[in-house]
Amino acid sequence: MASSDTRRKLFRLLGFIAVSALLLVLFPIIEDLLVSSLSSYLGLTIAEDGSISAAATGVNAKMAETSLSIAIAVLNILRVIVWMALIIGVVRLAGFFMAKTVFRGATSGELSSILRSVISIIIYIVAFFIIFQSQFPNVQLAPLFTGSTIIGIVVGLALQDTLGNLFAGLALQADQPFQVGDVIIVGANKPGIVERVSWRGVKIRTFQEKTLVISNAVLGRETIEVAARNNLNARSVFFNTLYVNSPARTIRAVREAVQQVENVSAARVPNVRIRNLGDNGIDWEVKYWLDDYIPHNDTDALIRQRIWYVFQREGIDFAFPTRTLHIARRQHISTGDEIVLDNEEILRNLEILKPLSEDEINRLAHFSSSRVYAPGEAIVAKGQEGGSMFVIMRGRVSIQIPVGGKMINVNELGDGEFFGEMSLLTGEPRTATVLAIEETEVLKVGKEALRPILAENPALVESVYHHIEERKKALRSKEKSAQPEASEPRGRVLASIKNFFGLKH
Repeated sequence: MASSDTRRKLFRLLGFIAVSALLLVLFPIIEDLLVSSLSSYLGLTIAEDGSISAAATGVNAKMAETSLSIAIAVLNILRVIVWMALIIGVVRLAGFFMAKTVFRGATSGELSSILRSVISIIIYIVAFFIIFQSQFPNVQLAPLFTGSTIIGIVVGLALQDTLGNLFAGLALQADQPFQVGDVIIVGANKPGIVERVSWRGVKIRTFQEKTLVISNAVLGRETIEVAARNNLNARSVFFNTLYVNSPARTIRAVREAVQQVENVSAARVPNVRIRNLGDNGIDWEVKYWLDDYIPHNDTDALIRQRIWYVFQREGIDFAFPTRTLHIARRQHISTGDEIVLDNEEILRNLEILKPLSEDEINRLAHFSSSRVYAPGEAIVAKGQEGGSMFVIMRGRVSIQIPVGGKMINVNELGDGEFFGEMSLLTGEPRTATVLAIEETEVLKVGKEALRPILAENPALVESVYHHIEERKKALRSKEKSAQPEASEPRGRVLASIKNFFGLKH
């Protein structure tokens, strides 16, 4: 349907141009016939220079000359009209093709029409001056405009706002900061959807279903925030949690919940980050990107709803502006005896500590402490001074060594596994870097905890060392290290352990 209307419009323009051109071609012939017939009828003679003379004299001769002059002037005016008709047809045809080519990609037809209209008016004015002067060379247009200067000033002042809107609209057309269908915020006004752009101003439909009309002159002076519909526009939703809630678990839970919300773009991963450590808890921001920005308020509300539900499932608490809840949470923390019992259970299951008695395990548990590391955080670094080992209570870690200037992963450890045992016994520097893959809690066993136990029972040194050597052999078979470790003589290692703990040889 649209294609047939376009073809009809094109054929009408072509027909109009063809008729105008034909009239211009035939006009000299028609003009000669009319002037010749009229001059013969009135008994007048037209010289080559265009002057008119009569065979007789008197009042009748003057009237005949005046009549012929008027007729010639009318024919010249008709010629100007036909020329202007041809110019108008050609300009409209050019505008038709520009709309199909140059302005084809412009989504705002209103802004494009402003530019086409202004260009067309300028062409019409210039063409009229040229054609008029060619037909009436003795008529001077300059005095006409000089005499109408005062009128022009009055009209210009009266149309000041209108002209300001027009030229501001042209500036918007040149820049095109927004299109119909985009969401914009103009100055301190509320956001809305652009419904129409004209030479006078912009019509905006707010999200309260109200119409806001802003003139182009005002738009040119205001700051405009644009959320283009063909762009991934970001939004942020804020929330908070208590300090006792794990940040890593909060990030994972909120990100997974937001990714499943309708209208949240799958092209960008939502960014969950800590904004501030507030008085009542941790302040959070979740930044996400929208497929369609228009229903952003509904999407924000849905994300807040999903955060509430995921907090209920995961046992994460919102922070309240009160300290009472904070104190109540502290009352549920395990007592010192409970912590020692948990540490005992973990240490009792370690193969390398099997030679220790129950009493010795209990003493070791008393002097051990738990620590929590964030994802990607280094628990120990290669070359760092030793003196402790770590048992993984929950989480996973990556064992990394430098190869060719880069750190490569040679092993991963999980719940119940341990690392750093040789540094605990000999104090030697760390041979690898250990990074937390996810939030990881470890139990740190230091030299100070083990020293009194080995001092009372030096025979435990060989037993512990035997279990460590067995474990190292098992690990070497798993690790794909490009730099295999050379085993030290047994006697030298035992001497190093006794020296480190200050035991007698």
